Amino acid sequence: MDFLVRSLTEAFCMILSFDAELYAIIGLSLYVSFFAVLFASLLGIPMGFWLAVSSFPGKRGVITLVNTCLALPTVVIGLFVYVFLSRSGPFGFLGWLYTPKAIIIGQLILILPWVVSLTLTAVNRVDARYYRTALTLGATALGASLTVVREARFGILAAVIAAFARAIAEIGIAMMLGGNIRGFTRTMTTAMALEHNKGEFVLAVALGLVLLAVSLAMNVVLQMAQGRYGEGA
Repeated sequence: MDFLVRSLTEAFCMILSFDAELYAIIGLSLYVSFFAVLFASLLGIPMGFWLAVSSFPGKRGVITLVNTCLALPTVVIGLFVYVFLSRSGPFGFLGWLYTPKAIIIGQLILILPWVVSLTLTAVNRVDARYYRTALTLGATALGASLTVVREARFGILAAVIAAFARAIAEIGIAMMLGGNIRGFTRTMTTAMALEHNKGEFVLAVALGLVLLAVSLAMNVVLQMAQGRYGEGA
């Protein structure tokens, strides 16, 4: 018990003292997760919407494939991207392996199926009459689509937040593609694993507290958005 209290106390002191290494690690984690979610949203939301409203042969198979990708092991993604970015791989000339760019690519592959699947679910819950009514009232196909997206906005926002939470808590991809290089590719999760192996728990506990705080903040933002706009709808 004393060990837990001492670790938590020292961890809080480290956070409140604005330790440079701690905040550098937090900054990098937020940076790679933000861009992975940004790119996943730009690709995944249109894909999810298209899957929901379109009809084509093999659609059920595509949806099954997307849902299957939700369970992709992070080590498999890490290995797959590593092969492509390694010096002898087809994209080795880019020199992106063991850089934040490699982590972003890996996290993008990890969370893209989540964004697509949850967007698909959110759009499917919207009454199809919204789209037809908008067309009847003179809206273009794009305008009618935006109407449906607006009705599904909370579900889509939840998809983006879930993807961010998945990305920032990921460790296998960051370890394999980033290399856990101090001051360059060390994220919160890889730093926590390293400090645990070293038996140094203060930094690991501090990062764990920050990780929990980030998850809590994301959920609060979602709840506030649902409350504010839900009342106004």
